Amino acid sequence: MTPQDELLPATRRALSHRIAVAQTEGRAPSLVAAVVREGRTVWHGARTSVDGHGPDENTQYRIGSITKTFTAVLVLRLRDEGVLDLGDPLEKHLPGTGAGEATLADLLAHTGGLAAESPGPWWERTSGALRPELVDVLGEDPFRHPVGRRFHYSNPGYTLLGALVEELRGAPWEEVLRREVLQPLGLHRTTARPQAPHAGGWAVHPWADVMLPEPAEDLGRMAPAGQLWSTTGDLARFAAFLAKGDDRVLSAASLREMRTPAAAHETQDVASGYAYCLGLELRRSGGRLLVGHTGSLPGFLASLTICLEDDVAAVVLANCTSGPMPAAVGADLVRIVAEAEPRIPEPWRPLRQVDPSVLELTGQWYWGTYGFALRLTANGLASLEPLSGNGRRSRFRANGDGTWTGLEGYYAGELLRPVRRSDGSLSHLDLGSFVFTRQPYDEKADVPGGVHPQGWRGIG
Repeated sequence: MTPQDELLPATRRALSHRIAVAQTEGRAPSLVAAVVREGRTVWHGARTSVDGHGPDENTQYRIGSITKTFTAVLVLRLRDEGVLDLGDPLEKHLPGTGAGEATLADLLAHTGGLAAESPGPWWERTSGALRPELVDVLGEDPFRHPVGRRFHYSNPGYTLLGALVEELRGAPWEEVLRREVLQPLGLHRTTARPQAPHAGGWAVHPWADVMLPEPAEDLGRMAPAGQLWSTTGDLARFAAFLAKGDDRVLSAASLREMRTPAAAHETQDVASGYAYCLGLELRRSGGRLLVGHTGSLPGFLASLTICLEDDVAAVVLANCTSGPMPAAVGADLVRIVAEAEPRIPEPWRPLRQVDPSVLELTGQWYWGTYGFALRLTANGLASLEPLSGNGRRSRFRANGDGTWTGLEGYYAGELLRPVRRSDGSLSHLDLGSFVFTRQPYDEKADVPGGVHPQGWRGIG
């Protein structure tokens, strides 16, 4: 660790205090956490009820549904290789499941309409041998909602995605995951089955300070939905990957796609600032947009939380069925670091060169009477923003032919085209049929519907 990576003593104490409160008030046998800043682990903390024993960043805990994010990475890898399209129905690649009308994107985003759980005994506390085939995971009636209509979290949906990976790779999900994700990222302490040192899972009695051991079952077919064991050290590295990408595993562009909301949610979800993406969750907390995933299995709680704007991430793991709220703790750890030691921005640097015809596009524009400003940024993008209020805004990428493509918001995928007069001078901008002019309703430009010949005037 270099000196600039270290946290200030006051920050470290605040982080330690937060997990101490979480472990005490949540009555967790143990709780471990890590903080990542600018892609590097800068803090690790642990609290335990056992004197003389402190779990460290190499102690395994079960991470539950954070496993789904790993499975989603495998599916996106197949898409990037051209093996499949996310719009493909499952039936195209994995026929005969009875749930084949759901698309791969539906399954990733939990909009496939499938049941939340597998039929039969509680799958998280019973052996996967009870569900040896996909039909045992799905049951006779796998759907609860129409495909694609609403968000409904589905563990069997990710079982299907794991089976898809196995079918297309010709190898077990666990083997594919190890070869394509875990080994390239150096996640050597992330495994499908516990490897010492690892924490034991406990149930803490809700009305008494006593505990009961929880079973640690092999989930079999359900493994792609929640099987993995990992450490704060490994998950910290995984968080850095999810934020920045690694071309050996998945590009930054594909990870941005994974972080984009993809599911229609209930009204209460929208009000609380929650959205599901492709194997990742988005949450708002204290004005911050956080991306990551939570996880739970009997005996274990887990969360992975990333704030891209502050470039800070947190991992929280505990070995109890209920008690502390890892997602809330993770959000607090991110907040503590972001507020105590705000991110220092990169130095401003000018563009090395700029085409005069591109520079001509900058400045003030009007869509009707709405004012906008178009700017060029040092990374070669164009940014269109309203002069006031919360109107539509987007960044645009140059296409090399004089046009630009929107990257986000309302204008994502839309074409921005400069329109020139016969003498070569710039007339207006055409953005998905919207005309932006230098003056409000400029009579010299080709404004749809025309401009009244009497021009602007008062009431009288």
